[in-house]
Amino acid sequence: QVEVVESGGGLVHPGGSLRLSCSIPGVVFSTYIMAWYRQTPGKQRELVASIEPHGITNYAPSVKGRFIFSRDNFKNVAYMDMNNLRRGDSAVYYCNARDFRGTLYGDYWGQGTQVTVSS
Repeated sequence: QVEVVESGGGLVHPGGSLRLSCSIPGVVFSTYIMAWYRQTPGKQRELVASIEPHGITNYAPSVKGRFIFSRDNFKNVAYMDMNNLRRGDSAVYYCNARDFRGTLYGDYWGQGTQVTVSS
């Protein structure tokens, strides 16, 4: 059973920063493509950023230049540093992990963590 463990999130003022963490204990983390999605009520879940096993990143235009996605394959954890947060960044953030070794072996989701940007 693969468990995706999220941490971070919370309430922050506009312009502030937060760090989200996503870990998968007990797996070969370097085979996983990691991603963060976010969702607000009434809207579809949208991709925020992704990071490939060797560190290549991709960002949604709305967060590019403000969010930084990184990973530590030895610690089985990925981090997303969110800077200069805006009210529009408020959402439930979900970590996604895809075990891809030439073919997709598994697609797993965390339970979500709330990020609220408000004064």
